[in-house]
Amino acid sequence: MKKLAALFAMFAAVGGLLMSAPSQAAPTEGKEYQVLKTPQPVAAGKIEVTEFFWYGCPHCYDFEPDLEAWVKKQGGNVVFKRVPVAFRDDLLPHTKIFYALEAIGKLDAMHNKVFSAIHTERKRLTDTNEIADFMAKNGVDRKAFLDAYNSFTVTTNSQRANKIADAYKIDGVPTVVVQGKYVTSPSIAGNKQGAVQTMDYLVEQIKAKKM
Repeated sequence: MKKLAALFAMFAAVGGLLMSAPSQAAPTEGKEYQVLKTPQPVAAGKIEVTEFFWYGCPHCYDFEPDLEAWVKKQGGNVVFKRVPVAFRDDLLPHTKIFYALEAIGKLDAMHNKVFSAIHTERKRLTDTNEIADFMAKNGVDRKAFLDAYNSFTVTTNSQRANKIADAYKIDGVPTVVVQGKYVTSPSIAGNKQGAVQTMDYLVEQIKAKKM
């Protein structure tokens, strides 16, 4: 009987410790996220979340599954946008790939395949013929893709993407900006999980009109 009483006492003590354990600290400005000095305009009505990325970035490739899962979880709570960034002119083809696929309605089907081609198949995808061959191999109409890739619209969108990145002061990828103002990333937050938790926090705070 004494042993049974002692056992109950131990469980009660453990339960008390668990109940009194501190909850996870909320993300804080300057640590898990930063605030832009010059916020960028966003459309009214919904919370806008923008990811800046580069297809050639291994960290972007690594973050993609976590980001996609997070976006799906949001449902209609947020408007999610991607902005491809080219920090050098020789990397602009990767930005053009994104906008060309978007123009012909193949972005959803090919987005992850482009990532995989670069990071698992070790393709550079910076030469136009190599890019077109890759698209054709994956069921994308070669002519339709090249027409879009070489179009004025895609060229303009690609140049505009870099200007958007400049306006947001993007100096590394992946970077996520919430509501044109709050900036986080796996690098800023410490890891992928930290970034996702910070994104959750920012969205909830904005929904509750606390930010």
